[in-house]
Order: sequence, then C-alpha cells, then structure tokens
Amino acid sequence: MLEISFMQLLVIITILWVLVRGFAAFRKKGIDWKRECLLLTVYICIVVVSRIFYFPWHLVDGHIGILRFDAEKILPFWINFRPLTFLNERYHGWALNTYGNIAMFIPVGIFWGLCFKRLDNIFKVTLAGFGYSFLIEVSQLLFYERSSDIDDLILNTTGAFIGALIYFSAVALIKRSKKNPVKDD
Repeated sequence: MLEISFMQLLVIITILWVLVRGFAAFRKKGIDWKRECLLLTVYICIVVVSRIFYFPWHLVDGHIGILRFDAEKILPFWINFRPLTFLNERYHGWALNTYGNIAMFIPVGIFWGLCFKRLDNIFKVTLAGFGYSFLIEVSQLLFYERSSDIDDLILNTTGAFIGALIYFSAVALIKRSKKNPVKDD
C-alpha cells in the first residue's frame, strides 16, 4: 500500500511545476516574470483542486487525511455513470457538493482563459476545464477510497464555463470601454 499525504502531493506538484516552467524559460531563453506571476494563479488552482478532490474533506486528528493506493483494492472501481443523481437523491451534503464543484472550477475558467493564449474563447476554455476534470475523475480510480462521478464532471465543466463567461465578458467590456471612452463635460 502506498500512502500519500497532501504535503507530499504538494511537493510533487511544485517540483513538476518548476520543471515545466524551467523548461519553458529554457526554450524561450529567458523568464517573463510578469507572465510567471500570472501563471501562479494556475498553480494555485491545481493545488486547491488537488486538495479538494483527492483528500478527505474532514480533518483526521487535526490533519488532512491520507490518499491511499492499493492495487489489490482498487477493483471494482467506484463510478457513477448516472447523470444528475444529486437532483433526485438529495443526500446529506448534496448542496455543498453541487455548488462546491461548480465554484471550484470558476477560477479555472477565469485564470486559464487569462493565462493561455490558445484558450481564446469560451468553448476552448470550457473544453479545457472538461479535460482537466476528466483527468481528475479518471485518476481517482487509482485510489480505492475515492470515487468517480459523472456529476462531478458535469458540475466542474459548468464551473469552467461560468468562469470563462465571466472572463470573456470582462474582456469584451474592457475593449468596449477603450473604444468608447467616457468623456467628461
């Protein structure tokens, strides 16, 4: 059995982040510090989403619980393929789960649209949010105490869409205000 603490996962994410950003700086032959500071918002999104999706929500003895991998226990996978079950089965905590999954991906929709030039419209940002959520849901299958749920995928994608809508609406308003500046009388 392999046990991973949140701090260990944070170190892994951070090392991977530094390696990727170092490789990008090497390819571009320099570091754009303004862009790197902006990209920290993406790093923060990844860390927060990882904390919430992979580790127990409630503290265990005052600490974040452990993520456990055991190849002998991962089968059968815990997967819900029935969409929108939270609408029919109002289990304890359904509202927090529903609104939390949406709210957690709103920053993804905002900051990924802001940080990545290729994500230049609402559809592309929403699709990237879907892909990120799908990656998380599939990776949760490796950990027998976690489950994958089509509802999480739907709600996370909705959150990324809302975030993209906010971002691109703000961009459009800024462009419009620059074209038609307010004149003082």
